Amino acid sequence: MSAPSAASVPSARLAPLTTLRLGGPADRLVTATTDEEIVEAVRRADAAGEPLLVVGGGSNLVIADTGFRGTALRIASSGVRLDGTRLELAAGEDWSAAVARTVEAGLAGIECLAGIPGSAGATPIQNVGAYGQEVSSVITEVVAYDRTAGETVTLPGAECGFAYRTSRFKTDPDRFVVLRVRCELTDAGGLSAPIRYAETARLLGVEPGGRVPLADARQAVLKLRAGKGMVLDPEDHDTWSAGSFFTNPVLDEAAFAAFRQRVADRLGPDVTPPAYPAPEGHTKTSAAWLIDRAGFTKGYGTGPARISGKHTLALTNRGEASTADLMALAREVRDGVRAAFGVTLVNEPVLVGTSL
Repeated sequence: MSAPSAASVPSARLAPLTTLRLGGPADRLVTATTDEEIVEAVRRADAAGEPLLVVGGGSNLVIADTGFRGTALRIASSGVRLDGTRLELAAGEDWSAAVARTVEAGLAGIECLAGIPGSAGATPIQNVGAYGQEVSSVITEVVAYDRTAGETVTLPGAECGFAYRTSRFKTDPDRFVVLRVRCELTDAGGLSAPIRYAETARLLGVEPGGRVPLADARQAVLKLRAGKGMVLDPEDHDTWSAGSFFTNPVLDEAAFAAFRQRVADRLGPDVTPPAYPAPEGHTKTSAAWLIDRAGFTKGYGTGPARISGKHTLALTNRGEASTADLMALAREVRDGVRAAFGVTLVNEPVLVGTSL
């Protein structure tokens, strides 16, 4: 028996499927509600030699005004299975709702990833992280369709190539389509994992490394995110964004030394830039700090695309912006930071038909 066909719409608008509300149409939009429909749609596009764009929650996607010449596949599969501390999510499941469900079940590990918009299937691609947690720390397996092999495969977490905001799914974007995500959480008697992010610890009134009730940790993160315009609200244009537009730079020893000297020259010898440990002798610094100190403060801009009034890392559509407007602002910020501090910012969202 053949797999059921997914719904297909010709010349469909993609902007409503993104949190930025930007982007032109696709030649065809296919909505798949099961793993079988997802695989079938991918196989058909590949067999026809047709370009394929996979769309989940659209929260990490910037699509050109010209749209996408090919098939856009919207992942709308559903299914949540919680067996003890093991969690399995279909790729189309709402991530924030899944986090809430694990908190209600008394399981720790992703409570500080509350409020992140988008689908579960996107989380391993970006190795989503916030407030001291990353999904790579709990993912045990990713089930995906391997377009090269033409078959569904199960990849252990150790084979997913997880690193800061990346994975093998991101570095080789045309090979895998994520179908399911499996995680191992922790039963800590209703308490959170150790609170590692200083801002969260301050709000909760604990020292970093302390534990709090799971629901308290989740609510604290939601409060912090809302204050930065990082919780979706259709009435608030500060949330019409792709979240953090730039990743935090990770610099080697020489690059970080040169950066510190630029900071001293520009801002004075007493100014110390943020510095966080990173693997293999590297140091991570703050993109938000760089943007702000380069002169791009909250609310910067006068056009239809501006920096969020709540957070310098978010570039927003004020309601009438085009993707061209947004990318012009992104380039202005990138070039301004590079001129000021010698550090080149890199975009976090996926760019389709456009480039920084």
